[in-house]
Amino acid sequence: MTKTFTGVAATLAVLMTSVMPVAADWRADFGTYNIGLLGGENEADRLRRYDCFADLMSDALGVPVELFPASDYAGVMQGLLAGQLHQAGVGASAYAGVYLQDPEAVSPLLTTKNVDDSLGYYAVIYVSADSDARTLDDLEGMSLAYADPNSTSGYLVPRAELAAAGIDDTTYFSRTGFGGGHEQAVIAVLNGQYDAGVTWTSLMGEESDGYTRGNLRRMVDNGLLDMNDIRIVWESNLIPNGPTIFRNDLPEDARDLAVSTMLGLKEQDPECYADTVGGDGNGYAEVDHSFYEGIVAMREAELAGSR
Repeated sequence: MTKTFTGVAATLAVLMTSVMPVAADWRADFGTYNIGLLGGENEADRLRRYDCFADLMSDALGVPVELFPASDYAGVMQGLLAGQLHQAGVGASAYAGVYLQDPEAVSPLLTTKNVDDSLGYYAVIYVSADSDARTLDDLEGMSLAYADPNSTSGYLVPRAELAAAGIDDTTYFSRTGFGGGHEQAVIAVLNGQYDAGVTWTSLMGEESDGYTRGNLRRMVDNGLLDMNDIRIVWESNLIPNGPTIFRNDLPEDARDLAVSTMLGLKEQDPECYADTVGGDGNGYAEVDHSFYEGIVAMREAELAGSR
């Protein structure tokens, strides 16, 4: 009996060894790897900028990669919560919104590094260059366009900092609204639909270029903005750069390959890196939830105040 059992066990071990690598390969029934793209820029430009990234990720992962541009931030957030997206680069407030709905759904693993390796950026309020407004005080009684209700720099932080300065935006401004995204809000100000708007920028580098990165830089690069046509009248405190977040139920190998690809992106393909981050930077840095705890608390306070 012992000899027979040993023989059977050995046979089973051989069979399991031959089967396990196939069964353990997450690619076998994974389908497509889906990456969400935030709104705030027209869809054609977003897809054009990320085509190279999709190709690099597909090569690294060994599965097809699909890009999903959403019309607004909420679309990407819901896609991540529902498991329809596997990763997305988002703002800190959008991550906080996902986390507060389901703390187990996603994790922030990467953020962009600025040209000096710092990890922050600024919200700014801008006006058309022909506006009489030159300071925040001058904006009293004027209209203001926020970018998106789930934007860190385009809503959460400027509204919180205005409140901390004793400014109630519902009474200080003649009206506030949402431009439908950062790019759309700038266009709305230039077209005279709003007196002022809010967007994000590194505030590093040449002002005429739209700085090193941010919405202004992206618009300048796309031929949609001449920096001589606007004037910045207010800037926020430093905001943590937004994360690339990944679904926690991703196969570990898939997540590790995706992270490794992004960490090497600037060196492997500098042009693709510049296209995807929207300007100049120095690669990616690894982060975790603790880097965004302040924004999570700010978002939680905002939600509590709206109830």
